[in-house]
Amino acid sequence: QVQLVESGGGLVQRGGSLRVSCVGSGRTLDSYRMGWFRQAPGKEREFVATISMDGRSSAYADSVKGRFTIARENAKNTVHLQMNGLEPEDTAIYYCAASPYPIGSYNYWGRGTQVTVSP
Repeated sequence: QVQLVESGGGLVQRGGSLRVSCVGSGRTLDSYRMGWFRQAPGKEREFVATISMDGRSSAYADSVKGRFTIARENAKNTVHLQMNGLEPEDTAIYYCAASPYPIGSYNYWGRGTQVTVSP
């Protein structure tokens, strides 16, 4: 079983950049398909990005495509989400998630990190 802890959230101005990270413990994250999700106040949790176990493929929600990049840093057992061109609509709690399977739902979740984008 893997444990996930997110970090790197904070307050940033519109148009700014932020990188959130997810550190794994208990198992190596390259054994898992990893994903980032977010939940804004009053809204349901939504998919943001995912990366395959080998790191060769990734996918993004249309709302973040071209602005966000998901990447693995296996030496640190970490997955990052680089966020550029941030907009107030990106304000949310960001969660990382892991699945031991190449498709389907995610089994393990972190507690989240808050990202706030000011107008």
